[in-house]
Amino acid sequence: MLFTRIPTLRRLAKNQLALVALVVVLGYALIAVLAYTNVIGSSWDQAIGGSYEPPSSQHWFGTDIFGRSVAAKVIKSTESAMSVGFVVSTLAIFIGVTLGAVSGYFRGITDELITWLYSTLAAIPDIILLIALAFVLGKGILSVYIALGITSWLGLYRLIRGEVIRHKNREYIQAATAIGASNARKLLFHIIPNTFHIVIIEFSSIFQSAIKSEVILSYLGLGVQNRPSWGIMINDAKVELVRSVWWQLTFATLAMFLIILALNILSDALRDVLDPKLKGQ
Repeated sequence: MLFTRIPTLRRLAKNQLALVALVVVLGYALIAVLAYTNVIGSSWDQAIGGSYEPPSSQHWFGTDIFGRSVAAKVIKSTESAMSVGFVVSTLAIFIGVTLGAVSGYFRGITDELITWLYSTLAAIPDIILLIALAFVLGKGILSVYIALGITSWLGLYRLIRGEVIRHKNREYIQAATAIGASNARKLLFHIIPNTFHIVIIEFSSIFQSAIKSEVILSYLGLGVQNRPSWGIMINDAKVELVRSVWWQLTFATLAMFLIILALNILSDALRDVLDPKLKGQ
């Protein structure tokens, strides 16, 4: 089979825990797509029972104060979390790779300016910067995309810049220069492809960090609005726990825990099989 002929995938397939984590991530992605297309979870805002009904065979995750299905809210919250993770990771990858490649390749004043921007943003605590941007941009999922996207590229920028500096003077780049390759061609077709292992690893890392940040912002009332979010559900549970209503907090936390754990396991597994320094260990 083609799958077994690809060394990297074959090594990943040997890690059963990573495969389980991959199945969990794909399952969450499927739930998010189905929720986005309103195949499931579309009735999250409709009362299906009495107030605060505990989990039962009729309502598996129970109901909230308005009689709405906690299961439907968890499903719709999965859509919010996965969309934030994907959009933010994609935006951060684009910014980090672009700035890192330009900075590391051209050096000089360009490198100094971009590194100054990186150092300035890195000096500000992440949560403070996120809250400030959320206040400036306003509430809503679009603001979450932008705020997290423009703050999540810092670690990737540093790694890509270092890799580009390491590769730019190698023999294959000198050969490309000798045959008249432009700077853009050397970056896009020679140097950046050799950093893809870092991009893939960082994508999974940024993905789970974005989900956690979205939950925090939504918990603080600065994130997702007019739709379910695990952060909003956890915030609502503060009052519910006084009345021994534990199910909304439990299932929202469990849903977040599983995807974060799966992404962390998958990120470690990808690092083990993709990082050249770790191959053969």
